[in-house]
Amino acid sequence: MEREKSERMLKLIWDFKGPDSARTAEHHALHLKEYIKINDLSPEIAGFESVTPEHHIAYLVVYESKMPAVRDGLKPHRGQIYQNKN
Repeated sequence: MEREKSERMLKLIWDFKGPDSARTAEHHALHLKEYIKINDLSPEIAGFESVTPEHHIAYLVVYESKMPAVRDGLKPHRGQIYQNKN
């Protein structure tokens, strides 16, 4: 099934706080990338970012139509509309 170019993409986010939050977010992002491959999801966008020195996030980007299944399976802490920075 081809995606309509107008379908929104959502960024599902997991927050990690504390002195080990960078390592934890990076490790969680590896599992999210595995989840993408196992479930044949697109777009293939997952990673981690620093918010502050003691707050890091791991994230996974999904099309809006796939969000309910991914959300229910992975239980992200929050989500937002994905804005491609390219």
